[in-house]
Amino acid sequence: MRRNRTKLILLSIAALTLTLSVGCSTTRRLEDGEILYNGLKGVTYGNPEADALPDGLRDNIKDAVNAPANKKTLMFFPLGLWVYNNMGSHESGLKKWFYNKFAQEPIVVSEVRPEVRTKMIDEILDNNGYFRGSSSYELVSGKNKRKAKIAYKVNAGEPYLLDSIELLPDTCHLSHAIDSLARREPYLRSGERYCTDSLQAVRTRITNSLRNRGYYYFKPEFIEYLADSLQKPGNIALRMTLAPKVPLLARQRFRTGNVTMYVFRNGGGGEADTVEMDRGTLIQMMPSKFRRNLMDECVTFGRGKVFSVRDMDRTQSYLARLGIFNAISITALPDTLAVDPTLDVAISCTFDMPLETSIEANVSSKSNSYLGPGVTLGLTNRNMFGGGEQLSVNLTGSYEWQTGHGSSSVFNSYEVGLTGALSFPRFIAPKFIPRRTYSSNWTRVSLNADLLNRPHYFKMAQFNASFGYDWMSSRFVNNNLTVFKLTYTNLLHTTADFDSITAANPAVALSFRSQFIPQMSYTYAYDRTFRRDNTVRYNVSVTEAGNLFWAIYEAFGKKGEKKLFHTPFSQFIKGTAQVVYGRRLSGEQWLWTRAAVGAAHAYGNASQVPYTEQFYCGGANSVRAFTVRSIGPGSYRPPKSDINGYFDQTGTFKFEFNVEYRFPIIGPLHGALFFDSGNVWLLKKDPQRPGGELQGSKFFKELATGTGVGLRLDISMLVIRGDLGIGIHAPYDTGKHGYYNMESFGKSLAFHLAIGYPF
Repeated sequence: MRRNRTKLILLSIAALTLTLSVGCSTTRRLEDGEILYNGLKGVTYGNPEADALPDGLRDNIKDAVNAPANKKTLMFFPLGLWVYNNMGSHESGLKKWFYNKFAQEPIVVSEVRPEVRTKMIDEILDNNGYFRGSSSYELVSGKNKRKAKIAYKVNAGEPYLLDSIELLPDTCHLSHAIDSLARREPYLRSGERYCTDSLQAVRTRITNSLRNRGYYYFKPEFIEYLADSLQKPGNIALRMTLAPKVPLLARQRFRTGNVTMYVFRNGGGGEADTVEMDRGTLIQMMPSKFRRNLMDECVTFGRGKVFSVRDMDRTQSYLARLGIFNAISITALPDTLAVDPTLDVAISCTFDMPLETSIEANVSSKSNSYLGPGVTLGLTNRNMFGGGEQLSVNLTGSYEWQTGHGSSSVFNSYEVGLTGALSFPRFIAPKFIPRRTYSSNWTRVSLNADLLNRPHYFKMAQFNASFGYDWMSSRFVNNNLTVFKLTYTNLLHTTADFDSITAANPAVALSFRSQFIPQMSYTYAYDRTFRRDNTVRYNVSVTEAGNLFWAIYEAFGKKGEKKLFHTPFSQFIKGTAQVVYGRRLSGEQWLWTRAAVGAAHAYGNASQVPYTEQFYCGGANSVRAFTVRSIGPGSYRPPKSDINGYFDQTGTFKFEFNVEYRFPIIGPLHGALFFDSGNVWLLKKDPQRPGGELQGSKFFKELATGTGVGLRLDISMLVIRGDLGIGIHAPYDTGKHGYYNMESFGKSLAFHLAIGYPF
């Protein structure tokens, strides 16, 4: 005991000695007259106050005075400086390694050069119209005069305003075009504050417009300004002029000449096949697959038309959205033999590899011995008929089994599915439907077959066919319209246990019956990023089933249950909505939140929503402390003896809320802390699932909640994610009291391995 006490005293004395020595030990090796830079004290504004200055001006001044200070690498202690001042490079062994690893050379005030930074501030003030402004600095020291912070003071004064604005003399088409564009500029008005950045932005916008009007070689620096501040005190008389030596090419207004499009094979080589098209000449290297009328559809240049950079951008965009080229280049060169200024256009396209493969995998593990891996294999031909048509085939498989004591079979369940889809990169639809001609519009046809096996209960097959459209109505809005989708579900096999359950629960029996589901659906998706720090995504989806067929039967006088091909069809309406908001906290640290809600209601020809259209909760993209279909509806919990009871843990109302903090760790490895909540409920009371009905008074109590941590390996286009969920509150009775009611900490854990972010 005495020995430990002695060690503690010695350590305390050493720590105190080190603390007392910091004041001088970090400046010991400074040269005479040098002062250690301790950082920025701040920037104070005199006349006018900071709030009266433009935000951009304050930001520019802040950038000008920001200089890196000496780092404090060990909490609040400048370890690097201490090592540099109290050890030396002459050390050997462990001391030399320690010095090389941690020593930091001091940053002194003379290196920060505050006198230069005040000149930068003065220049910033002049460029923003504050010609009467001035700035200064002072060193702020504490007890140790060899350490100091820098405080800057700025007196901006009153800004100079634009008074008279003189444009170019209208002597040629170029001058006339510049004057016409300048008159539309909102900044070039009397009373606006003089600002060189604003003037630069004006001539850039004018140049961009000129290049869309045939002046392909014109540049912003060919427009100059003369500013006179003497005519009227506090005001600027502005004159716009052309630079003295503007090249002839920049003064000429070009028209489009010959347009030639080259289509090269992916591996190079081949035999050239030349065809004259409406838009120009197509030279295609054969053998290759390219629908030739695509040149007329994608190329917007026209012979004799005024040359426009906008045509270059649109042509590039139209060709790129086909998804069949890995390289596209467009060049314009003057035709030296033409009488009038003419630009010949050469478009070069190189085919990409037509076949693309993909794989997606996820694994869910629960502490109650349930495992649930899944995988999706995909193969896509991205140029099926030579026009960017995509034929894709996806094979999906997943299964769950229970291991350990009490497991009754090796495989508890499995699901396999095969989907084939043919997509056309154009809108095969009536013209009245709004669309963006320079954005991707798709027409899609798909076929799908799924087999779901629950060995202790049933085997179900599902087939569907669909036809629909994807299009963009704006830069931020994507639309999906499924004009028609017909789904057929068929129970291939049932067990005695399942038959006894459905006999006792008519609601479950009706949701599993063999039936047709004729559907129409529409999805609206909005995705936008504001100033790189805020991202908003939301989507709304509405699905209806059976209403058109029901109306037709009713019109012909058919009463009672209505059938399609001698099989009843379902009738319901279903809606979902989701909002995702991401906020950058700093650097690559983001806070993401998500809220999702959904509801489905059966009526008319059906009393229950089909099992495949109901909602479930839990899993890698939901409440991650619980596995898929392991919670709900409401406070209902299947008997523990029913090892596959989760098959009826679905509902017709769903709510989920998630918050996730994402942060970088090292390189491509990122971390996450998250909180999840959610559940599903029934909109109709079911006596066989007590507690499952949605009730407002019990809503928050019946929300399952969990937290957890995760790792994400973000490697280019692939994100591999592992999440460990920790249950906080289960919506059902666990035998525990209080909000934290998990049976045990070990049983509250769930691990999920997945591809991609959860939202």
